[in-house]
Amino acid sequence: MQEKNRTTRNRTPDPAHVVLILGSNQGDRAGNIDRAIALLDTIGTEERRSALYESDPWGFTADTSFYNRVVIYRVTRDPLDVLRHCMEVERRLGRLRDTATRYASRPIDVDILFHGARVMNHPDLTLPHPRIPSRRFVLVPLVELIPSFIHPVLSRPLSALLEECTDAGMVRHAGK
Repeated sequence: MQEKNRTTRNRTPDPAHVVLILGSNQGDRAGNIDRAIALLDTIGTEERRSALYESDPWGFTADTSFYNRVVIYRVTRDPLDVLRHCMEVERRLGRLRDTATRYASRPIDVDILFHGARVMNHPDLTLPHPRIPSRRFVLVPLVELIPSFIHPVLSRPLSALLEECTDAGMVRHAGK
């Protein structure tokens, strides 16, 4: 019995797919996303990435549009550890967080959309990301990669959420 407990205690957590969206509207937008992806390689194994999309800023007005890309990783890290790593990547690439302003221009933004089918309500992280259904710039690249993935809270495929999305913001291939 002791051997079983020791094995269970020391075993690696089951892998999960973590789905991230990366965005940038300052400086070399495509380069910022590429640099962030390179820095994120330590969280796990990259499995797929969407095309690069250009989109209108969401929740604020800016002179420059965003570039966005969704990336799926296979990880054994827990969600809060992934979040800490994402925030460190943002910091290393020049992101300054202003607690008074929620939406603003930035060199890089990395958000966790899903950690497998995990549902989590923590003061620092809500999973799945609560604004997925209302953001076309998130849904378009998600549907490119995993259209039939069932949203763990809404019990609807992502393709259906995109069809129902009322966000009229521009989202188009960035051609890169």
